[in-house]
Amino acid sequence: MKLVLRISSVFIVLAFLATPAFAAKKVRWKLAMSWSSTLTPFANAPMYLAKMVEEMSGGDFTIRIEGAEKHKAALGVLDMTKGGQYQMAHSASYYWKGKDMSTVFFCTVPFGMNVDEQNAWFYHGGGMELMQKTYDKFEVMSFPGGNSGVQMGGWFQKEINSLDDLQGLKMRIPGLAGEVFAKLGVNVTNIPAGELYTSLDRGTIDALEWVGPGMDIKMGFHKIAPFYYTGWHEPATELQFLINKRAYDKLPKEYQAMLITAMKAASTDMTTDNFAESAEAWEQMKTEFPNIKVKTFPPEVLKAMKKAADELYEEYAAKDESFKEILASQRAYMAKARNWTTISEYNYIKTSQELE
Repeated sequence: MKLVLRISSVFIVLAFLATPAFAAKKVRWKLAMSWSSTLTPFANAPMYLAKMVEEMSGGDFTIRIEGAEKHKAALGVLDMTKGGQYQMAHSASYYWKGKDMSTVFFCTVPFGMNVDEQNAWFYHGGGMELMQKTYDKFEVMSFPGGNSGVQMGGWFQKEINSLDDLQGLKMRIPGLAGEVFAKLGVNVTNIPAGELYTSLDRGTIDALEWVGPGMDIKMGFHKIAPFYYTGWHEPATELQFLINKRAYDKLPKEYQAMLITAMKAASTDMTTDNFAESAEAWEQMKTEFPNIKVKTFPPEVLKAMKKAADELYEEYAAKDESFKEILASQRAYMAKARNWTTISEYNYIKTSQELE
């Protein structure tokens, strides 16, 4: 872990040090991640969380972090948290779409909101309440756990020039985006992070999407799949902290406040880490990996993706009231927020580029 004092962490610690002492209660929790302990910056968020909670409690509240290499159940952490084997988990909500399709909205969806829009929806547009309503059925609490921003569209061993090139393609891609590709003829699978490189290298899959250059280059995908496509499917991939509700309710109020505050700070720190790593890696690619061919899907393919995504939204909304409610909430907030995003962030970048 970097030996750097983070602003968010420092202010939180100082705030709690300034409060009157309370009767210490020793609490020892465990947190299971869907990734390995070395998969940064995803693994950073739980590490930051544990460090802040321990500091704020004077060492009385500690959280032991276990990566997927330890518990061997990368896509089982929701069940383990619900069952009480772990008090917490760090994962991605769309991994649970097989249990409840509505969970995809709390991670990211194709052609959805960007990071700022999605965060505003969570905290000012009713998103947090809708997320907890969804996770109440699992007897867990869910909180934002760090965002990767716009993810790249994936690594492909062959160039995609038309819809025909997608037919029969074997690809790892999770969430609703996987269902979009399936409608377009792709054989979709979801594989844990630790198995991705081997699966691509051995031909088990022909393509995969992971995150962005900061994390992807470290995984080595460019060595066996040179075509790197820009994103459409995950415009604001929010990870999640899961908490066993019964364990949370047993915490002293002071520890509950520490935990919630630390989660929010750790989430912000991870988002910043991911952006910084990808910016550095993008520059690195130009000089160290010139054979990587950065591509954008052809307009024909993108239009088919958008059509397929819209069809899926309507299909699920027609048969799932929860999905329908959350979809309506996100669409309404996005319609409002996108106007400001366009005139502010988009217009600023576009104008600045035109002046160069």
